Amino acid sequence: MGAFLDTPNTEKYNEHGSGNDLRYGVASMQGWRVEMEDAHRAITGLEGGLSDWSYFAVFDGHAGALVSAHSAEHLLDSIVETEEFKSEDVIKGIHSGFLRFDHKMRDLPEMSEDKSGSTAVCAFISPKHIYIANCGDSRAVLYSSRCPVFSTRDHKPALPAEKERIQAAGGSVMVERVNGSLAVSRALGDYEYKNVEGRGPCEQLVSPEPEIFVRDRDMEHDEFLVLACDGIWDVMTNEDLCNFIYSRLLLTDDLEDVTNQVIDTCLHKGSRDNMSIVLVTFPAAPKPSLEAQKKEAELELAIERRIKEIVADHEETDSFDYLQLLQILLDQELPNLPPGGGLPAKQPLIEQVFREVCPNKVQSISMTQIVNPYEVDKPKPCLDEVNDD
Repeated sequence: MGAFLDTPNTEKYNEHGSGNDLRYGVASMQGWRVEMEDAHRAITGLEGGLSDWSYFAVFDGHAGALVSAHSAEHLLDSIVETEEFKSEDVIKGIHSGFLRFDHKMRDLPEMSEDKSGSTAVCAFISPKHIYIANCGDSRAVLYSSRCPVFSTRDHKPALPAEKERIQAAGGSVMVERVNGSLAVSRALGDYEYKNVEGRGPCEQLVSPEPEIFVRDRDMEHDEFLVLACDGIWDVMTNEDLCNFIYSRLLLTDDLEDVTNQVIDTCLHKGSRDNMSIVLVTFPAAPKPSLEAQKKEAELELAIERRIKEIVADHEETDSFDYLQLLQILLDQELPNLPPGGGLPAKQPLIEQVFREVCPNKVQSISMTQIVNPYEVDKPKPCLDEVNDD
């Protein structure tokens, strides 16, 4: 569940790269949590004769950062070193690599007193295929032909198959958590939930088993792949996030900037968790458009004008503050806001203009860190297209 800071830590970590006709950008932020427990890995061009393969992964730690950090560093090696992977049985290689990694990590000296765990979502992209593995509630979404065409499924304890396994292992699901405590039913680490004698690793209260999917690459239509932790998905649906990313790619080819905008928007939408996102673009990804850039510039000018009008209307009101400004803008439903992002996506601009026109009231901006003016519907659970438990 975790503890929270009085104000969010908004410092970002960024990374980008390219190779194998792919480009990627990474952004992560500690946010409201007292510790940063996320980790990630992004590589274009693997070793061992796999120079035309790429690997991307996001790990969302809980109860500490040890497992997520170790997973980011070593899970890839555990997979590619399996005999199955070497013999080109990629799906079995990923499966056995996860299980072997979780088993070996348990014996590390530093794990003797550690109670942390981590979700894992990773993707191997070869010249012809995309292999996606998921363990927990981080999520991968593939966007192709202007829509999300594939999503992994979040492994939550209330899912019928997950609940059945938990109960068969002597556990319970209370308040949608394993034994009333853990919010995910599959994870790496979490060894206190993996001690039921006579049951294999995939039959424990918490399983390290990944769900693995493979898709043929569509060079003409595949646009981008998103891997992100639940700090993103808590406040944005698959469609919202993909639509927002698509709209940002029409404005810039700086993928770090796009991922930063995603994280800032999610923070303003009310995410209270660590946030990490890896965005991978394919050759068919949208390119910056002068028309889209012009419309965005017009939107920002319209927002600036409207803020100045609102401030002028309230210049004699002592109680007028930044929260009231946001509420008025929300009530007016400005047209042409970024799809999927809405007004929260423009909050940095709104703050900037407010600071300029109301320099004596800038302290009220900090109130948005305590009272979130945006009402965000909780996204519906994502059901993957393959498994329909």
